[in-house]
Amino acid sequence: MTEHLTKEQFLTKVFNFEKNKDWKFEGEIPCIIDFYADWCQPCKMVAPILEELSDEYKGKVNIYKVNTEQEQELAGAFGIRSIPSMLFVPQAGQPQMAAGALPKDALEKAMEDVLGVTKS
Repeated sequence: MTEHLTKEQFLTKVFNFEKNKDWKFEGEIPCIIDFYADWCQPCKMVAPILEELSDEYKGKVNIYKVNTEQEQELAGAFGIRSIPSMLFVPQAGQPQMAAGALPKDALEKAMEDVLGVTKS
């Protein structure tokens, strides 16, 4: 199940950018953050894929959603210019941003390459 994040939740579960200048991941397991908007057609296309991945990788990866309309400060902090944009956040190391509606196989490849997780 994907989880919608407010700025306050983001600060405790992902990265407290108000407190830290350098990246410091606050989570227990790697995550993907989907920056989206309700009116965005590509965002609507990728939403069920993210739900599937959330179930398939349960306990290995958290999948969060951030509504860029409601959380403009959060979107601004990450320089979101186009949606959907996905931030892949590994347990250790720097996060990587991908823009556009990625197909499931591309998302799984990024989860393996960037987050170091596999389904099995």
